Amino acid sequence: MSELLRYGDGPDQVAEYFPAGPDPVARVLFLHGGYWRAAYDRTHARPLASALAEAGFAVLLAEYRRVGQPGGGYPGTLDDVATAIDTLPGGPFLLAGHSAGGHLALWAATRSGERVAGVLALAPVADLALASKLGLSNGATEEFLGGSPAEVPDRYAVADPTALPAPGVPVTILHGDADDTVPLDVARSYAADGRATLRVLEGSEHFGVITPGSADWPRVVAALNLLVKSV
Repeated sequence: MSELLRYGDGPDQVAEYFPAGPDPVARVLFLHGGYWRAAYDRTHARPLASALAEAGFAVLLAEYRRVGQPGGGYPGTLDDVATAIDTLPGGPFLLAGHSAGGHLALWAATRSGERVAGVLALAPVADLALASKLGLSNGATEEFLGGSPAEVPDRYAVADPTALPAPGVPVTILHGDADDTVPLDVARSYAADGRATLRVLEGSEHFGVITPGSADWPRVVAALNLLVKSV
C-alpha cells in the first residue's frame, strides 16, 4: 500500500510513498513521463514504484502540473518538481525519471542543494532543442515551453538540461537503440561531453525500462544499485 503525501495545495502537487521496510537500500524520487501533457499522469508508473519497493528502494512517485492544466507547462511544471524535491521527506534522494520525467530529473540535478544524490534517467528527453528540431510527439516541446528555440530562447536556456551546467552528482542514462518515441540520439547529445554515463540497451524500445518483468528491468535495478555505491 502507498501513502499519499502533499508538497503543495494543488490536486497534482502530491507524491505517493511506497515503503521498502525499515532499512531501504536508498530513497528514490521518481518522475513519470508523458511528454509533460495532462493526458498522462503517474498511474502508469505505479507498477514500477511497487517493483522498486520490492527490490528494497523506498519510492516517492511524484505528480506535477502538466501542459493542459492550470499552471502546467513552463514554468509551473519545473516549479513543482523543484518544490517536491526540496520539501518531500526522506532526502537526499536518488532522482529517477522516464521520458519527459527523465528530462525533469536531469534538469533538477543542476540545481544547487543537497537533496539529490544521483540521477537515473530512463529514455529521457535530454536535449530539448534537438527534440524540438525533430518534432517529437507532434511538437510536445513547443507546447511545454511555449514555442521553438528561436521563439523563446530564454526558456530553453532555463529548461534544457543540455544547455545547463553539468550536474554535480553522478548521472546514468539507460536508453534503447530501438526507441522511436525518444530517439537514442537525444540522449547521446546530452552525454556527449561526459556529463553522464550512457548505457545503450540493444534492441530496446521506449517502455521496457519502466516495465517490471521486461528484459530491461534488471538493468534498471542494477543501475540504481550502482548509483547507491557511487554516492
